[in-house]
Amino acid sequence: MNNQNEVLQTRAFRMKLKTGCDQEYKNRHDEIWPEVLSLIEYSGVMEYYIFLDEETHHLFAFQKRKNGSIAHNPTTDPIMQRWWDHMADIMEVNPDNSPVVVPCQEMFKL
Repeated sequence: MNNQNEVLQTRAFRMKLKTGCDQEYKNRHDEIWPEVLSLIEYSGVMEYYIFLDEETHHLFAFQKRKNGSIAHNPTTDPIMQRWWDHMADIMEVNPDNSPVVVPCQEMFKL
């Protein structure tokens, strides 16, 4: 997937689902729009994982992105804004429907 010599930037953050929306979140991501996937890849993301803590409904996201190669800021793209609107009813969101994102500080790396 990535060149061994390529420098990657790691980013981790958490978001939160509304109670009872775990399965709907999974369903929507199982059917994620192809244009959203293309946009994420175009923005330099090489790997993207989202995990659920079922007790707290927190989502923990982890991304690896090509360092310094962000070709496009997906947060300003109409495709991403439509995706946020699509997800807003099941997540904690900001006034623009973007998910509330809390950065996570790296504490250990092996």
